[in-house]
Amino acid sequence: MCGRFSIFVEDDELVSFFGIDFFDADLLEGEGAGPRYNLAPGQSARVVYERLLADPPAASPSKSSPSSVEGIRPAAPPSSPDPAEREGAAIRKLRPLRWGLVPSWAKDPSRPMINARAETVTEKPSFRAAALRRRCLVPANGYFEWQAGAAGKKQPWFLSAGEDDPLMAFAGVYEAWRDPAPPADPDRGDDAWLLTFAILTRPAPDALGAIHDRSPLVVPRDMFADWLDPALSDRAEVRGLIEAIPVPDLAPRRVSPRVGNVRNDDPALIEGVRP
Repeated sequence: MCGRFSIFVEDDELVSFFGIDFFDADLLEGEGAGPRYNLAPGQSARVVYERLLADPPAASPSKSSPSSVEGIRPAAPPSSPDPAEREGAAIRKLRPLRWGLVPSWAKDPSRPMINARAETVTEKPSFRAAALRRRCLVPANGYFEWQAGAAGKKQPWFLSAGEDDPLMAFAGVYEAWRDPAPPADPDRGDDAWLLTFAILTRPAPDALGAIHDRSPLVVPRDMFADWLDPALSDRAEVRGLIEAIPVPDLAPRRVSPRVGNVRNDDPALIEGVRP
């Protein structure tokens, strides 16, 4: 599984790397702002996704629609032509979402799911709709896994793509869950909506299997457009897309057990340590 990861690049770099059309600067400066070296479930993380322009516009959102929580503004510099002029096209967004997916039909958000198995994500009711229509990318510089040792002791490892290509993107799915309880404040509006995501995992390759039996699905840059395409919703095609994602070449290194405490969040957590 993937239960902790790091993302410590500036938002401007994410906008450029992922080709972002729109983002809300106020949201990015609020939830999960700044470098994160020990991002844990239940916390907010930057997520990239696409929405068709045929969806309800976010410029004048309705408080009864998930779009009401998607206040957006043009990225700088804006893509050309203006996305508003590309009728029927998709716009690519960057915004913070909470890690731990809550299905739209859930009665309450008390049992979020942080990972989804790539082998069953298009079949399992909790993820099926999101896998077909709401796929996303989760930017990361690397992630942590714990290797079981003698007497129950676990050794944490940090796995990354290396110094030459430090930024990667986990395959994810996202959902919008609406609190069914009437808001105490009738002006609460957007607070009734909760946007969440889960990271897809698959069996770890042989080189990493000794550390953990699962690893995140890492989408290469030349497959970003296909993975995010909201018009690609055929189950067989999505299955084929998942199966076509190659195994990444990741470099693991032992790190300090300090990462086990979510209150620790500093660069030393990703530095290698001796056995």
